[in-house]
Amino acid sequence: MKKLLIASALLAASSIPQVHAWGQTGHRITGAIAEQYLSDEARAAIAILLPNESLAEASTYADEMRSNPNDFWQKEAGPYHYVTVPKGKHYHEVDAPEQGDAYTALKKFSKIVKDGTAPFAERQRALRFIVHIIGDLHQPLHAGNGTDKGGNDLKLEFFWDDSNLHRVWDSGLIDRRQLSFTEWSKWLSEKITPEQAKAWNTTDPLIYIAESAAIRDVIYPETERLSWDYLYQHLPIATERLQEGGVRIAAHLNDLFK
Repeated sequence: MKKLLIASALLAASSIPQVHAWGQTGHRITGAIAEQYLSDEARAAIAILLPNESLAEASTYADEMRSNPNDFWQKEAGPYHYVTVPKGKHYHEVDAPEQGDAYTALKKFSKIVKDGTAPFAERQRALRFIVHIIGDLHQPLHAGNGTDKGGNDLKLEFFWDDSNLHRVWDSGLIDRRQLSFTEWSKWLSEKITPEQAKAWNTTDPLIYIAESAAIRDVIYPETERLSWDYLYQHLPIATERLQEGGVRIAAHLNDLFK
């Protein structure tokens, strides 16, 4: 009986998409960039909800809490990190599954943050999730096609180490440069032009999702051994998505707290 229970647990675990977003460095980059585009009203509201906590710190909370045994984290929050958009479809054509996804979670947490009657701790959690989810939606494989767990099932080598496509996009491309998130944030922020910041300034998550799904469809490699060529071709795409994610986190928060 004990062996049967263990086998059943392993089978159940294997069916859950093991999807993480940008690694900690990537999420912190988006949070740090966002802080540079906050309105005074948003900055003041965030300081009340998250005293002595930067958006870079808040950005990784939703991943760091995955092992929390609370029912919210173990039974509810898992699908809040991604959406599914089959190739050739748009999100509005497939909509969210019953358990929700990143799109529905962003709407839910946005309402909680604005609800002054909601418990303070819930508003804090909601704000941290908003920062995280918008970052997630700018990682192309978080708009998965529904066939390979967002690229997790596509096993490959990245610079001669075993990996998978999702991990390459979460952290491999970024970490290969061996920069801290503060170095990345400074360099990428300085390269955002006023014209780009204005063009990226949208609070519509359907735009983020459509962009990620379009990018996703062209980043699947033709070989299982990825190194310098793949890095050269795709790191500029990844870094621009981080820049866009940062600008849009700020746009969303500015809109919430205006």
